[in-house]
Amino acid sequence: MERLKRRGIRVTAVTKAVCGHPAVARAMLDGGAEGLAEARLSNVKRLRNAGMMCPITLIRTPMLSQAGDVVQVCEASYNTEIKVIAALAAAARGQNTVHGIILMVEMGDLREGIMPQDLGDMAQQVVDMPGVALKGIGANFACLSGTAPTDGQMRAMSVLADDVEGQCGPFLQTVSGGNSANLAWATDGNATGRINDLRIGEAILMGVDPVSGDQIGGLFKDAFTLVAEIIETGEKSARTLASCADSTLPRLRIVQNNSETTRLLLAIGLQDTEATGLTLPRGNTLVGATSDHLVICTNDGTLCVGSKMRFQMNYSALMRAMSAPDIQTNLKNSPSVPNAGESQGRSKHPTLV
Repeated sequence: MERLKRRGIRVTAVTKAVCGHPAVARAMLDGGAEGLAEARLSNVKRLRNAGMMCPITLIRTPMLSQAGDVVQVCEASYNTEIKVIAALAAAARGQNTVHGIILMVEMGDLREGIMPQDLGDMAQQVVDMPGVALKGIGANFACLSGTAPTDGQMRAMSVLADDVEGQCGPFLQTVSGGNSANLAWATDGNATGRINDLRIGEAILMGVDPVSGDQIGGLFKDAFTLVAEIIETGEKSARTLASCADSTLPRLRIVQNNSETTRLLLAIGLQDTEATGLTLPRGNTLVGATSDHLVICTNDGTLCVGSKMRFQMNYSALMRAMSAPDIQTNLKNSPSVPNAGESQGRSKHPTLV
């Protein structure tokens, strides 16, 4: 974060992958983040209930039905729909406050965003609307398209910021150029222009560039480990009888092998994480996964029923594991805490953070 700060870019730390875990959020702030960003109100409320008083921005376009709650717990939100902004303005007036609006611009990812040619008119409507204040503009990259931003697109963002100010008047406090996919651009010596904010989550948590997969210098790739228990071992043939196969049942099959092999059955499945996002210990191969089971073939003869296996995760697998109600989260040197929405009395598979 210090490297970005020297470039005039602040970091807004995104906590959605850890479901707004307060301890992780505090670590991000301690590491230099100037605020937090979330995609779901339940996570924002978890942070607020834990005593987090820092600015929190909702980065997913608010649901119309949640306008009142958004204004209550978030200082600002990213928006693309004037109808939603009007609802936020009405809620803010009712709560005797002013809610910050950052307009999301479509710059090529083709997910959310106002078309650039329509940005000025939308911004003017926000400026003219009591109860809200135009705080900035933002863009998104590499989420839907998988393509990292170019220097040209970043220069275009700076031009858009200048144009909005020229048309509407208010200085834009935030020009958020994107997310973790922008790090290569931000650290390669390119002119940053008006870009003064990046929304960073994946790079902080996973230690890798989300586009290239390369490790980021100074960061760790193994901050999170998923632990699951073996509930069955044995020699099984991969051959199945046709009469026993139900073609209507969806299954994830990674390995097809007609030879006899030692297989492990683990008490974790697709309800808990993304199987293809796990990195297995050496000597083990993913065979497949169903809702509650992970099937692995192994050449490790020491593994038995009750043994624990540890997996590294990619960002998608981490998000699913952190939101699964039957996963327990343990922080090093801290007591274990339930995941968001965890039911009481259920058995748990530990996730070590």
